[in-house]
Amino acid sequence: MTSVVNVATTTRVRESTVNNVGGFDKLPEEMNVIKITDEKEMDLVEGHGTETGHIIVTTVGGKDGKSKQTISYMAERVVGQGSFGLVFQAKCLETGESVAIKKVLQDKRYKNRELQTMRLLDHPNVVGLKHCFFSTTEKKELFLNLVLEYVPETVHRVIKHYSKVSQRMPIIYVKLYTYQILRALAYIHGVIGVCHRDVKPQNILVNPHNHQVKLCDFGSAKLLVKGEPNISYICSRYYRAPELIFGATEYTTAIDIWSAGCVLAELLLGQPLFPGESAVDQLVEIIKVLGTPTREEIKCMNPNYTEFKFPQVKAHPWHKIFHKRTPPEAVDLVSRLLQYSPNLRYSALEALIHPFFDDLRDAKTRLPNGRLLPPLFNFKPQEVKGLPVETLGKLIPQHARKQCGFLNL
Repeated sequence: MTSVVNVATTTRVRESTVNNVGGFDKLPEEMNVIKITDEKEMDLVEGHGTETGHIIVTTVGGKDGKSKQTISYMAERVVGQGSFGLVFQAKCLETGESVAIKKVLQDKRYKNRELQTMRLLDHPNVVGLKHCFFSTTEKKELFLNLVLEYVPETVHRVIKHYSKVSQRMPIIYVKLYTYQILRALAYIHGVIGVCHRDVKPQNILVNPHNHQVKLCDFGSAKLLVKGEPNISYICSRYYRAPELIFGATEYTTAIDIWSAGCVLAELLLGQPLFPGESAVDQLVEIIKVLGTPTREEIKCMNPNYTEFKFPQVKAHPWHKIFHKRTPPEAVDLVSRLLQYSPNLRYSALEALIHPFFDDLRDAKTRLPNGRLLPPLFNFKPQEVKGLPVETLGKLIPQHARKQCGFLNL
């Protein structure tokens, strides 16, 4: 991962203009250029540089005998907007590479952990951080700008596409997307110790060419410490684990597993499994499928929750929720991820060795267009540290062991 770079000055340049192919001869007259230098402290500059056509000039390197290198980004279009700020696409003028720049309002009332979290992450199924800088507006609002790798699609848009044409998503894509989501979670939970806290189709990026998936938006992510309370009003409603609805403050990374189960169900159904219109309605939607939680299950979710005023509803059989041609292994995996008791849910690593993903471990499996699957078994030692040999043998198929350095299996 490239070193993080910082803003030094803002200047206006007249010398050059940008052409349409990504390289540049001249900048348009009075074009804003944000200069960014590789210093220890991130400087504060006026002008956010996010409007179409603005140029952001970064300097990286200059340490350990390496020469400095200038990289320029031109803002192109806004690709996402929310309460946090916005995400816009930009192009590196030297290489033509596209990036995503996430501009986040720095609110003094809330602790922003996103940058420190992003600096820790390095995984094929997690979006990568390239650079960052601070900027201000005329109203003196402070923004953190994260320069991230650009991935053009989201799982949300892919689901919408199939729904619009009244088709079910090919099961190979359901397997691929779910597997890679779980791999990302296994990494952030087991290696980094971070809980994402907002896993949903909109935060799962997809490369439409090779179907590689990357988890993004770590704005809600947090390192969970046992015994330390956390806010329960977290995670988007349709994907909120029931313990959060019950107001639990000492939850675990199992809340991400619940969200992943909801995403898997949505991939199979073409629509959200629990589309609640409010927190209470969300719980009603869950009870309609899982049945009324027992006192013991409520205690597992939140020991401090004493009220118990739910109508007694029987669990709906999982196989009746999905289309009759849905593979039974898919239904079984959903049932193991969507358990009331957090400690009964599969961990991400346990889910990865589920039979639902056996096709992905077959060396002959290809994408519908005949191309190879994206990298699925390039595990680093820290990802599988402490796993029993038997589990490793199930996780990494024979044909992939050489590339991973696990030949002794």
